Amino acid sequence: MNSDPSEVAVVILAAGLGTRMKSDKAKVLHEILGRPMISYVVDTAQAVAGKNLVLVIGHQADIVRKTVEAQVVDVQYAHQEQQLGTGHAVMCAMSALPDRTRHVVVLCGDVPLLGKETLQRFVDDHRTQDRTLSVLTVHLDDPTGYGRIIRDNESNVTGIVEEADATPDQKSLTLVNSGIYCVDRDFLETALSQIRSDNAQGEYYLTDIVGVARQGNFRIGITIGGNADEFMGINSREQLEAVERMMRPIPDLN
Repeated sequence: MNSDPSEVAVVILAAGLGTRMKSDKAKVLHEILGRPMISYVVDTAQAVAGKNLVLVIGHQADIVRKTVEAQVVDVQYAHQEQQLGTGHAVMCAMSALPDRTRHVVVLCGDVPLLGKETLQRFVDDHRTQDRTLSVLTVHLDDPTGYGRIIRDNESNVTGIVEEADATPDQKSLTLVNSGIYCVDRDFLETALSQIRSDNAQGEYYLTDIVGVARQGNFRIGITIGGNADEFMGINSREQLEAVERMMRPIPDLN
């Protein structure tokens, strides 16, 4: 196995408005402790992939671009004109990937608590296990709103089902999809061409590439994160405030 880090690229999904934020500002521009949340995600991505970053932008694209460029200049951008789901967002990013890329990490731009060590361990797992597709997962006491990881009796991943499409039994599962993937680039190109939008949301789900991999008998695996807080996505003002409280330094009382 070649462990050349330049073969890893990170795609950050940052095109959404975030309607539940009740603001005209693009979701990833909302600030935590004085920094836009996207800045924290870019820091983490850089620790794993260096300059091999692609940001998928849409709402307030120019402002998002300027915000990120103030932090790091060597970033590629892909524009998602219509928000047609996570799968569609990654489709938009593929042509912007560096030529050397062999492993594509997909991150959402609204997970500022994700640790660099956690993401690096995930990528290392993917590569040392020689997987085609890896999913970063976590157990949640309340999995409401998250896609559930479906496994067979031998604990092999057979799919991911979104909340809107889940049966009552599936909704009771606590192992969830964090929305973070590491995927072989060649497989990703092929799989994205096969997914469809015939679901409850009418969107192209990136999760559907798991089914494509399963059908093709490709190697699929998961890494389970230990700290559920790291995977907390921000979709509302309440969640933004909660993350800010968690990130605020504890005052020194001495």
